[in-house]
Amino acid sequence: MARNIQSVERAAAMLRLLAGGERRLGLSDIASSTGLAKATAHGILRTLQQEGFVEQDDASGRYQLGAELLRLGTTYLDVHELRARALVWTDDLARSSGESVHLGVLHQQGVLIVHHVFRPDDSRQVLEIGAMQPLHSTALGKVLSAYDPVAHSEVLEAERKPFTDRTVCEPEAFERVLDLTRARGYAADVEETWEGVASIAAPIHDRRRMPVGAVGITGAVERLGRDGEVRPELIAAVRDCARAVSRDLGAGRF
Repeated sequence: MARNIQSVERAAAMLRLLAGGERRLGLSDIASSTGLAKATAHGILRTLQQEGFVEQDDASGRYQLGAELLRLGTTYLDVHELRARALVWTDDLARSSGESVHLGVLHQQGVLIVHHVFRPDDSRQVLEIGAMQPLHSTALGKVLSAYDPVAHSEVLEAERKPFTDRTVCEPEAFERVLDLTRARGYAADVEETWEGVASIAAPIHDRRRMPVGAVGITGAVERLGRDGEVRPELIAAVRDCARAVSRDLGAGRF
């Protein structure tokens, strides 16, 4: 059995202590409560402070939880609220479109799938929650890159790998794809990531009108496409789903 890393355990104990007791604690209180020498406790606190997880009051010298923990916690809650709000609407989209539905968020220069509804038939399918998709070639990724400034910066900095001969990799051409995505309110991927597979996605916004994710459908090109273009009724269904989730998140009408 692998051994735990002691310094991480000690740091976690300090964070729990700061979260559960008085608003601010001094070095002596923290060292005593965790059973550590003052020098050891001070070294860990200094590292946590540098990372933004702990803050020190200039006047009293006491410590409290830092803003970075709030940011991480908010991100966790945002993703879970997004998934909770999207459950009904993504089920409806799978039924109306007859295709699988994915809900994705920006994560580590890619798209993290946080919810997946199977295509409503008897075919063998694999649950893709937790899977990563590329930003530059998938419909979900292009939507996030078009609407989220952080995703936009990350996709331009990252290597844009050609998965098929249809993948758009050149910077100027890719920017034109994003301009078109913003103008139309959705993105499409027709065999740009996987041969024979197409997808359509639209952005989801929160109460601040900030992009928090994207929802889309994925299926065989012959089902999603018609005369070389994605079917307009499927585009409408995806956009309606995205707007419904956005409204439930407090975004109002889009």
